[in-house]
Amino acid sequence: MASRSKTTTGLSALFGVLGVLHFVKPEPFEKIVPKVLPRKKELVYASGVAELACAAGLLHPKTRRVAGLMSAGLLVAMWPANVQMATDIQRKGSPRAKAIAWGRLPFQIPLIKWALKASRETK
Repeated sequence: MASRSKTTTGLSALFGVLGVLHFVKPEPFEKIVPKVLPRKKELVYASGVAELACAAGLLHPKTRRVAGLMSAGLLVAMWPANVQMATDIQRKGSPRAKAIAWGRLPFQIPLIKWALKASRETK
């Protein structure tokens, strides 16, 4: 089997862990679904399935291109949930929680870049 970079393996692991958490403990994820969206639990489960699919797809060279592109799209689609979380914490969170919530937003950019890089690791 072709090799994959450590970032692709790490991204797969991250998506795998988070995907499982969407089913084991969906409540924290439901809280950050943007308020305008209905059926929060169903959206959390759907995003969990998408994360698990990305995790699995990133592992194999034949599916890595599509999985990498899907991963990048999923990260972009989740950005509003992370903004929602930061906004909610701004109103009632501790200074540390606020710093973490706002600080993680820019971290989406390297994750998206890693996903796009993974989509080019097809051999």
